[in-house]
This record gives sequence, structure tokens and C-alpha cells, in this order.
Amino acid sequence: MNKTLRELAELVGGSLLGEDRVIAGIAGIDEAGPSQITFAVHPYFDKAAASKAGAVIIPAEITEFAKPAIRVSNPRLAFSCLVNLFNPPPAVERIVHPTAVVGRNVKISPEAAVMAYAVIGDGVSIGAGTIVYPHAFIGDDCVIGQDCLLHPRVTLRERTVLGNRVFIQSGAVLGGDGFGFLTVEGQHLKVPQVGHVVIEDDVEIGACSAVDRATMGTTLVKRGTKIDNFVHIAHNVVVGEHCLIAAMTGISGSVTVGHHVTMAGQTGTNGHINIGENSVFIARAGITKDSPPNSFYAGVPARSHSEWAREQVALHKLPETLKKLKEMEKRLALLESRQ
Repeated sequence: MNKTLRELAELVGGSLLGEDRVIAGIAGIDEAGPSQITFAVHPYFDKAAASKAGAVIIPAEITEFAKPAIRVSNPRLAFSCLVNLFNPPPAVERIVHPTAVVGRNVKISPEAAVMAYAVIGDGVSIGAGTIVYPHAFIGDDCVIGQDCLLHPRVTLRERTVLGNRVFIQSGAVLGGDGFGFLTVEGQHLKVPQVGHVVIEDDVEIGACSAVDRATMGTTLVKRGTKIDNFVHIAHNVVVGEHCLIAAMTGISGSVTVGHHVTMAGQTGTNGHINIGENSVFIARAGITKDSPPNSFYAGVPARSHSEWAREQVALHKLPETLKKLKEMEKRLALLESRQ
């Protein structure tokens, strides 16, 4: 695909700086060649100017640049848009493959695709534009909206509901049984898990992640939330809108997470707590109790980042402090022996 810089500027709502030229691709600063475009933000302007790239996407406030450029308000966003332009998804034929296993009373839009060896249970509904890749399993009475992507080996257990534009990466399991057991006379008896999972619009769920069905009622992930690989969301959890949940995070049962919460890698929670909106938890935070909105927390148990940082500084000084304390004890003992 070839596009002129002027055409690309119009596509991303930017303005052309310097001469127009033909662009055939897009790449990072280090990899871009003369026929490709890249992007630059502070402090990489000099590196981009010295690169082999044919053109650069730069912030709108830059008025002079050593290469032809497109000036935009958000270079990263414009770059992402052009990545999609130059790297369109593979074409998928909109059919139900003959090797797919399709149950009774299934509604599949003629604009959807069900690929080889997928298994579709009874009473399933699949919306227009949705693609079900090979070896995916969709249980009875699942509802899948429009323009969703279910990659190979995705499992949706019975009665799982997906909104529109939900992307689920390979190996994820939605609607598996929650971890509910009752201990009686030393034996762990299973508590039936008869609820379901609802995933709202524009959610992405990473590879090998799990969202458990509710014991009763609904485990809910609200619109716009992005979930990384190897994340576990337990039964009856409610995750708010536009959250970011990074790899190896575990959210225990019946936790409510507010909107726009960020949980960095390996964050963990106690069950039955409320996490306030617009909060950030750094990697390996352990959230043991309710947290207020707008928190910036770290550590185990999770507390304010500033408090945790002071503790970390103090801990690094602990060996030196103990050494000084021992010296003081020796001096005190010497003084006492002279009395």
C-alpha cells in the first residue's frame, strides 16, 4: 500500500510539514527506512531526525523539523492509526466452516465467521462481524455481540454474554466455575456455581486469563476495560469501566473495582472489598481492605505510595543503622564498666 504524506495527514487529522512524498509502510525509529514513516516525542526528536525514516509524526507544537513530517496533537495515537492502515487484519471468509460443530437453535449472522473445528453449543447467538477462530468452544446459550474476536482455544462456558467489539486472546476461559467450597468434617464440598459472566463493549481479555462465573448472579467486566495475560478474576467480581489490569493480577471473589483503576503486574486482593475509582496500584501491591477513590498505593498491605517509599528507603538504611546501634551498645557497655 502506498499513500502520500498529505493523504496520511488527512487520515489522522494532522497537517503536513515539508515536502509531500509517497510512504509505503510504518516502523519504529530504529527500523524505519526511506519509504517508511515513524513517530517521535520528547526526548527522541534528534534521534528521529537522524534516522533513515522518510517522514516522522511529531507533536503539533513543532514548527520546524529536519525531515518531512505530519504534525498532530497526539503522535502516539496517530502512529497507532497508521499501523492499522498499513497492517490490515487478515481477510476471513464469512462462513461457518464445514468442520465446525454447531448445536440446535443457533443464530449466526451471515456476516460472522466460524472457522474450522470450533464448537458452538445450543441456543447460541453470534452477531455480525464476529470471528470465531479454530478450536474455540462456545457453550450453550452464550450471547456474542458484533465485531468480536475469539482467538483459537478460547472457551466461553454456558450463558456467557459478550457485548460488541470484545477481543479475547488464545487460551482465555470465561465462565469457568468459581472457587467455592464448604468444609464439613474435614472435607471440602463443592458449592454449585450457577451464575454467569457478562463482558461489556470494547473489553479485551489476554491469553490464558480466567473470568469465573458467579456463584449466583453475575461476574461483570464493564466497558472499555483491558485485561492482560494470566489474570484471574474470581466469582461475583465487578470490574468498572476503562480499567487496566496487568499480567498475573488476581482479584478475589466479590470484589468491586471502580472505574479507571490501574493494577500493575502481580497485584492481588482480599475478597469482599471495594476499590475506589481512578486508583493506581503498583506491581505486587496487596490490597487487603477497602481503598478510597484516587488512591496511589503500593506494598503489602497496600498503603499510600509515599508512605511505602519512605519505608523502602528506611529498610535500605537498616543494615547501617543496626551497625551503628551495635557500636553504640559497645560504647555504652564500656562506659558502664568504668563506673
